[in-house]
Amino acid sequence: MIDYKQIIPCIYLINGEAVDTYEANRTVIEDPVGLALSYDNYGADAIFVFDFSCEDEAHTKNITIIRNICRTVDIPVVGVAKYNSLDRIKQMIYAGCAKACIYYDPESSGRLIEDAGRRFGREHISVCVDRSEQLDNIKNEVKNYSSSILIKNEDELEKCAEWVLLNCTHNIHPIVMGLVPLYNRKTFHDAAADLRKFEITGVAGGDFNKLYKEFMSFKRQCKSLGIAVNTFDSKYRWEDFKLNSDGMLPVIVQDYKTDDVLMMAYMNEEAYQKTVETGIMTYWSRSRDELWVKGDTSGHYQFVKSLTADCDLDTILARVYQVGAACHTGSRSCFFNDMMKKRPDETNPMRVLQEVYKRILERKENHADDSYTNYIFDRGLDKILKKFGEECTEVIIESKNPDPEELRYSISDLAYQVMLLMAEKGLSLEDVSKELSHR
Repeated sequence: MIDYKQIIPCIYLINGEAVDTYEANRTVIEDPVGLALSYDNYGADAIFVFDFSCEDEAHTKNITIIRNICRTVDIPVVGVAKYNSLDRIKQMIYAGCAKACIYYDPESSGRLIEDAGRRFGREHISVCVDRSEQLDNIKNEVKNYSSSILIKNEDELEKCAEWVLLNCTHNIHPIVMGLVPLYNRKTFHDAAADLRKFEITGVAGGDFNKLYKEFMSFKRQCKSLGIAVNTFDSKYRWEDFKLNSDGMLPVIVQDYKTDDVLMMAYMNEEAYQKTVETGIMTYWSRSRDELWVKGDTSGHYQFVKSLTADCDLDTILARVYQVGAACHTGSRSCFFNDMMKKRPDETNPMRVLQEVYKRILERKENHADDSYTNYIFDRGLDKILKKFGEECTEVIIESKNPDPEELRYSISDLAYQVMLLMAEKGLSLEDVSKELSHR
């Protein structure tokens, strides 16, 4: 169970479009995936995505958006919908959602919650209700087959909090049950008051959908009130570091996903404290002699993923999410002037797979007459599956031989055929690696 209170903004999907509210007076959001990424970068702890589709075509469009959101962000995504089947729930979870939140229906939700909890595990199932009386109607299912409750009516928070205390927390056999109110009218001030007053897991919706740049400020306010929240807290004080002759601390900046070295800059104490406080990389500009929030001018912000000090505590390695280019020249990295180079034998497993897959995608887009890859693609899915089956058989046969050398060749062939199939079906290596990390 997470031991801090969560800040959870929402995205609402209606007929393949994202909107800013589920109320009648709503505005279309042009880039829901970009908005979800902003939520993540500025300090959200999770995202609720509501699927209000009724028809299959609209649902398919919404699932595509949800899948792209899950591919892009690092925080958990919860898919909220009026599910009518296990298949719909499976689609949501397979799209990458950490949980499927089942909207209450008096006729079907009880059985569906139980079936979903048995199939996917209660930790992946949540329940959405308007009133505490609805919880009474599905009490056993909620307690045994779900792990959290979303209250869509903010005025019912007190009653639902009492319901959880009575039926879960103070049960003969206590049950850990998350509880989150979905705000419509309430403000940040109201949210902080609710977090202090009620035994709730977090707060969602309302101002949190729009004022995402204030997330860290709100969390610092909560922290000052004794509310446990997820903020950046460094293990080291500024006084712990060994500074250079200018009283500065060098910072090496690295992309947190690709490991590319992006730039080097310097911090003074003010820049260090502001970086830790905001989660946005801030430096001291030696040329301008002023504080420099990277991205304030260009928009190319660097959002902190981790800060690590070296063995002597005289340099920091910052792993970041980089928006756009890190270099003032427009280059992704400041390090692009080759001085000397000896071609190494590239054996980094992920880089090898990425390079092979990149070439496969290039062949798919740009035909070459003498390419084996194009030969397979040209003959379609049936040919891809036929070759995939042949390589599976080869792996099985070679596995029975005592010498693993031939097996190494066969597994390499199979991996190549798997990537051909992925390219044909529109899957990326990131999709697969993220799915594995979730497991």
